[in-house]
Amino acid sequence: ATLDVYAETAIAQATAGAAMVAPSGMMDGQVGRIRAALDRAGFDDVAILAYAAKYASGLYGPFREAVNVEIAGGGDRKGYQQDVRNGREALVEVQADVEQGADMVMIKPALAYLDVIAAVRQRVDVPVAAYHVSGEYAMLEAAAANGWIDHDVVALEHLTAIKRAGADVILTYLARWFAERIG
Repeated sequence: ATLDVYAETAIAQATAGAAMVAPSGMMDGQVGRIRAALDRAGFDDVAILAYAAKYASGLYGPFREAVNVEIAGGGDRKGYQQDVRNGREALVEVQADVEQGADMVMIKPALAYLDVIAAVRQRVDVPVAAYHVSGEYAMLEAAAANGWIDHDVVALEHLTAIKRAGADVILTYLARWFAERIG
């Protein structure tokens, strides 16, 4: 039933004009089901960005707090997110998503998983995206606000490291800063 909901959601997004959908649920088979549904509905040109390696990280806290995200009825996300100790599982998940039709794959978070970004970049021919998440951003901002680091130097170092590891695309809360000061 969940895969059907993912497929219906992707079709609704494509109907509304989305050029790309980005399912983040990490459910086995979701990319294949979404790709098939989009193709059947005539949206074969709509790309899929698969959150292929989404780790059960403590770095999502600032985002979840800001939007008051909670799982209905309790529970946690560790059942579907990857174990932070296991870098090899990402390679299996990424390969499965690419085989099912992913046009781009995401690794999330970025900085603690530069090794995973690099390994994925070596194995796939689709673009690799990395998500510099809210906790990574919050640590940078807090340290800079306290005068412990030079914000601009370290921000650029973060983004450069992610790019150097092999990310073709970086999703980051630093986007505006980068565009205004660097880009």
